Amino acid sequence: MTTVTKSTTLRCVARVTAWSAVCAALLPLSGCGLAALPCRAASATLKIIPVVGHAAATPFDACSSAID
Repeated sequence: MTTVTKSTTLRCVARVTAWSAVCAALLPLSGCGLAALPCRAASATLKIIPVVGHAAATPFDACSSAID
């Protein structure tokens, strides 16, 4: 028999809240926008790198443009 403690309940509520926030953020993205999300995220992450970031992000920009 499992004992439900206050910390377990709070952890469960936090997890449900986090997933709800993720779903709410992705809801406006439909079809192509959702499919292009990984390309856009990789591109934005690479652009942070000084000097070579923009050049390295070019294929990912092309990927997201092709999907859109």
